[in-house]
Amino acid sequence: MDHTSHARLASTELTPDILEGATIYGPDDEKIGSVDHLHGSQVVIDVGGFLGIGAKPVAVTTSQLDFMRDEDGDVHAVTSWTKDQLKAMPEHRD
Repeated sequence: MDHTSHARLASTELTPDILEGATIYGPDDEKIGSVDHLHGSQVVIDVGGFLGIGAKPVAVTTSQLDFMRDEDGDVHAVTSWTKDQLKAMPEHRD
């Protein structure tokens, strides 16, 4: 997917209603996780698992993800992290 033409989200759009469920893409456009929920200034990403079962939640700051909307209006984010790097992070607990 070519993200260069996708519209970046404004800071006012970084809300749970908009971000929850967004797909996270890593290097080489690999799907590496999805947004589970927001926790303060952090985004909790579910990494790994299948259909949410066995996924590991990890937290990163919102500023570490580039959120955008594609031509169909679907919200997603891009990061330089790989799935393995996210899996190596400490598990997030609310």
